[in-house]
Amino acid sequence: MTINLGEEDTMIRWSPKLYVGDKLKSKLDKTIKSIDNRKVTYGVFCITFASNGDNLFDILNANELRFPYYQRTDVYILGLTKGREEALEMVQELLMEVYLNTGEFKVREYFT
Repeated sequence: MTINLGEEDTMIRWSPKLYVGDKLKSKLDKTIKSIDNRKVTYGVFCITFASNGDNLFDILNANELRFPYYQRTDVYILGLTKGREEALEMVQELLMEVYLNTGEFKVREYFT
């Protein structure tokens, strides 16, 4: 799913296999709609590809996507969680999945 963030040419791109934390599953559609429309969300964290090439993932509070920097930047969301703790657990699970299936930590190649 590709969502245009507005007047800019930047986009939020959603992984076709979006990982969702247990605490967020019941409100997933509403949460995605809020993020797409740059509305305030409470306690929602996004797992994205790292903005720094030396890292693997970024964990962002969904409200950060409302900042001017992210309105000028493409963002690829792999996962959504309720709370930072659940986000940290999800990143560990994603890393283990990549490593167990490839023997490497090439997350961009694995998830695209």
